[in-house]
Amino acid sequence: MRVRAPHVLRLPGGTAAAGGPLPLSPRTRGKEPLVIVVAGEALIDLVPRGAGALAALTPALGGGPFNTAVALGRLGSPAAFCSRVSRDAFGEALLDRLRETGVDVASVQRGDEPTTLAVATLGTDGSAAYSFYVEGTADRLFTAPGALPAGTRAVSFGTCSLVLEPGASAYEELMRTASARGVFTALDPNIRAGLVPDADAYRARFRSWLPSVSLLKLSAEDAAWLGGSPKEWLAAGPAAVVVTRGGEGLTVFTRDGGEYAVPGERVEVVDTIGAGDTVNAALLHGLAARDALSDAGVAALDAGGWADLLG
Repeated sequence: MRVRAPHVLRLPGGTAAAGGPLPLSPRTRGKEPLVIVVAGEALIDLVPRGAGALAALTPALGGGPFNTAVALGRLGSPAAFCSRVSRDAFGEALLDRLRETGVDVASVQRGDEPTTLAVATLGTDGSAAYSFYVEGTADRLFTAPGALPAGTRAVSFGTCSLVLEPGASAYEELMRTASARGVFTALDPNIRAGLVPDADAYRARFRSWLPSVSLLKLSAEDAAWLGGSPKEWLAAGPAAVVVTRGGEGLTVFTRDGGEYAVPGERVEVVDTIGAGDTVNAALLHGLAARDALSDAGVAALDAGGWADLLG
């Protein structure tokens, strides 16, 4: 299948017209085209190594979008990260990991503010809950870029970056503009309820994003918190909705009424940090490999195609 060239995507403040390739940053000229851009936060997870409130905490590189970008790099998908990262030691470590996995960081903004910290608490089943230290941190001050990297075919959004202002509005602006220019958009809300100051307002905002979303992926817990159903969400915009069910597997719902599920693989769980982010990457990587990073490409997948992709 021949891939149609992407539209020019000049974001707010730019003047380029539609048609032709995406604007190319001087720092990316001469490189291979980038396929998937992941937009959102990079932070440090402080993970307990033992039981009790005073267990030793080990810093780990994280953040939902960061994890997705790293997983895409490990899968071999050309990828770029679009975010704002601190110049502190944690920020340098985050960028080093992205570079090590082959993720382009030319679109990363930098700031002198500290890196966001997320303190994890692990349940007996390995599930994680978080307390966040976000005031005055670098990623909150993200501003929408004037252009995306050359060759951008998809942009992935999600997690804290869509909650914390003023950056949340900038990511939302990027999502809407990318979608309006025909770029495939993926969204994983990845709800962190403790960060949401007004749950009803956030739910309304989530619904307002759906016309600009090509692929919606969320956990069963997120779906219950947000309210609504895959049928309602599909009617608002996405070409497909993927719901993950932990160890039970995942299910996709499509606009034509399709519903396809695959079971989970039984493994020994250490913790679930980054599990959903890895699903995001695998879905985007698989769609790219099938030349299906478009609403039409998603619609063309049949039961066998979805079973293979979800598996």
